[in-house]
Amino acid sequence: MKTLVLVIVLVVLVVAGAVWWSRASKQRKERALADARADAQRWYERLGGQVMNLVPNDDTAVKQALVDAGERYNAAGSQLDQATSTKQFELAGHTALEGLYYVRAARTAMDLDPGPDLPPMPGQRTAGALTAEREVTLEGKEYRAGPQASSDTPYYYPGGVVRGRPVPAGWYSEPWWKTALVAGAAGVGTMLLFDAFFSPGMGIGGFDGGYDNGFADGFAEGHDGGDFGGGGGGDGGGMFDGGFDFGDFGGGD
Repeated sequence: MKTLVLVIVLVVLVVAGAVWWSRASKQRKERALADARADAQRWYERLGGQVMNLVPNDDTAVKQALVDAGERYNAAGSQLDQATSTKQFELAGHTALEGLYYVRAARTAMDLDPGPDLPPMPGQRTAGALTAEREVTLEGKEYRAGPQASSDTPYYYPGGVVRGRPVPAGWYSEPWWKTALVAGAAGVGTMLLFDAFFSPGMGIGGFDGGYDNGFADGFAEGHDGGDFGGGGGGDGGGMFDGGFDFGDFGGGD
């Protein structure tokens, strides 16, 4: 009889423990989801305020940067509307944060206070930033890049890892990285351009950042949490190559 009572008590304790654990786990997930939603909403609203209130000048680079910021704002809004998991809210927040980097670039190009520092995005530290102007010619076409906006370099890129290769923050003559971000669209020409601009073996200097650690580090960071993908261009958000894409909107946490 005592044995039976002991067994019953143990069963009750196990069941009670399982119920408590299930409820605690559910509460943790709900808190994480609420925190991710609030964080994404905060970046989204901050970006919206900048996009709607910052009036561009006649500079082509400034206008382009704000166009890219607006695209990121629209994409983040769409992602927020669809998000049902923590990862999806994080994706929306990352897209809005990316837009703020474009706003920051536009403000800098307009000689305005860029505003508070932004948290780094995946791949940025490895990619570094351009510190000197450079140009390369590939298949008879000239490409330029530099640390400052100009009429020759109107396309901003916040820095990151694209297709496993670090691309420094800076201003470029064309948003050539966008082709590499489309699955299966990174042709031989794009890969050669990567090498011509950024390969250590090409003897091209002008970086400020961690790129000297080599492509291995860049590849590792580019696949550690993703890289936000896009550099502007209405692709629905996300500039970096890696773990965040619209495929995430079919899954769970």
